Amino acid sequence: MIALLTGKIAHKAPDFIILDVNGVGYRVQIPFSTYYTLPAEGGAVSLQIHTSVKEDAINLYGFRTQQEKELFQLLIGVSGVGPKLANGILSNSEPSELADSLLRGDLGRLSAIPGIGKKTAERLVLELKEKVKKLGLTQQTQQDVAPAAAKQEIREDVLSALINLGYKEAVVQKALSDVRITEDATVESILKQALKVLMK
Repeated sequence: MIALLTGKIAHKAPDFIILDVNGVGYRVQIPFSTYYTLPAEGGAVSLQIHTSVKEDAINLYGFRTQQEKELFQLLIGVSGVGPKLANGILSNSEPSELADSLLRGDLGRLSAIPGIGKKTAERLVLELKEKVKKLGLTQQTQQDVAPAAAKQEIREDVLSALINLGYKEAVVQKALSDVRITEDATVESILKQALKVLMK
């Protein structure tokens, strides 16, 4: 069971990276909360790993912090929440924000996340409210990332990432029309702005 990987980022996308560990490339799925803190391609990184084993596949999920991994594992321990949905939940909310929503029982905020209805939101609060208190989550600081290329490329990357997360293309297109992409914009900054629009 893989629990930690350290290597160089061979490829970086909002929803996964290829991590080169001594010449072996591992495809590691990541939430946006981890993506925001990653160095540029070629940079070295250590990721906490959760290994998901199914009959037809072995998937690796990576996180920058142990707390983030523990929160992910709490989420998949809830009935009806698999690794893909848990990853999506962490992509829609910073770990500290998610913990706060669970502690406050903010069903509106939780049920606005794609794949989570009111019943799942209620189950998350019921089962995780006490457990998240023990994690001691604090607001994560974000590192600067390498400048993105053209505005159109940023827009397409964000569009693709949000569609993969479960949002309808038309809804994402509308949200992006409300986001101004400046010269110094990055995929990360536009993702955050688009998510804020989508979560209203």
